[in-house]
Amino acid sequence: MRILDVALKDLRQLIFDWRTALFFLAMPIAFTLLFAFVFSGGDGAEDPRLPVGFIDQDGESSLGTRVLALLDASDAIRPVPLESADAKGAQNQVAEEELAAAVILPAGYGERVLSQTEPAPQPVVILDPNSPAGQTAQNALQAAFTRLLGAVEAARLTALAYEHQSGTAGQAFLVETIDRAIQAWSDPPLTITADQSGVRGTEDEEATDQTNDFAHSSAGVMVQFTMAGLMGAAEILVVERKSGTMRRLLTTPIARIEIVLGHAIAMFAMILAQLTILILFGQLVLGVDYLREPVAALLMLLTTALWAASLGLLIGIFARTEEQVIIFSIIIMLLLSGLGGAWMPLEFTSEAFQTVGHLMPTAWAIDGFENIVVRGLGLESVLLPAAILLGFAVVFFAIAVWRFRFE
Repeated sequence: MRILDVALKDLRQLIFDWRTALFFLAMPIAFTLLFAFVFSGGDGAEDPRLPVGFIDQDGESSLGTRVLALLDASDAIRPVPLESADAKGAQNQVAEEELAAAVILPAGYGERVLSQTEPAPQPVVILDPNSPAGQTAQNALQAAFTRLLGAVEAARLTALAYEHQSGTAGQAFLVETIDRAIQAWSDPPLTITADQSGVRGTEDEEATDQTNDFAHSSAGVMVQFTMAGLMGAAEILVVERKSGTMRRLLTTPIARIEIVLGHAIAMFAMILAQLTILILFGQLVLGVDYLREPVAALLMLLTTALWAASLGLLIGIFARTEEQVIIFSIIIMLLLSGLGGAWMPLEFTSEAFQTVGHLMPTAWAIDGFENIVVRGLGLESVLLPAAILLGFAVVFFAIAVWRFRFE
């Protein structure tokens, strides 16, 4: 009971401290949204493909719309329709890097391609072959026109076979067959998707991508602010020593380990509540699916709270003034967050940085949560991170008990 009395006393003090609310919820939620905005590249509705100007000077041809459809289906470029007389303007836009390239479909192109009675004029392509954007646009344009010519050839052979059997195959039949061939390009029977994050679920792909915009920021910021929220709890230990409360406890039958446990339980309860609220916020508001593996999420929640509480206890015991608590907390938070991958995923960094990062408990806490919400893994994937966090908690708590003094 004496342990719980100490813990309840700490919790009552923390509830009425304005900094608790600030670091407990307000700042984690704000930074989660900010980091998600940064990692998603701003407006998620903006088309990230390279803009390529498209000028159709072959107004009477039916192939212009087919070319436009093939360009629009590209993963690398997006067509920007321009006026037929704007060829000079398109060249200037490419030179000023407003467009990655521009393509001009010349007059007579469609008729000659379909009839094959004489060589068709080549599309005019304007780009900088020495720039990465120009090279990417060139490859995408070549792929689109190759598909167009392949669709035309397939339609021509189909029309010849149809005429051989029935004796009639007009222009409409040829165009319809081209459309079917182009549709086959856009809906192939086999596709290969490479996902750097790991296992992709069977849910809607667009919803998964939107969730991943918040997945890293939610986990990273949540782990970071478990340390920021400990400042008020660590200050309680300093204030008790300075006010003589610790010395007065010597006259009571309470043991040193009971005092330490009481303070540790208060910190653990506070961090546990913070993590629970932030996980529910991520799940219900941001769509980050922590609860797809509830047992794994619970294990990570408990071990992260234990590690953070032990760290807060250690800060409170080593600090001698309230100012030192703030300085120690901020330095440790920034160091562990920066090196541990809270701000940028460690997989985006060098191998050496990743090795150093995984010397930090924050890296293992983030790995555990991201194994659930980003990589789609199960309970087995969080056992190692949880065990390492538990190891950090035991070491920090043992040092705190060893260094604890009433004065």
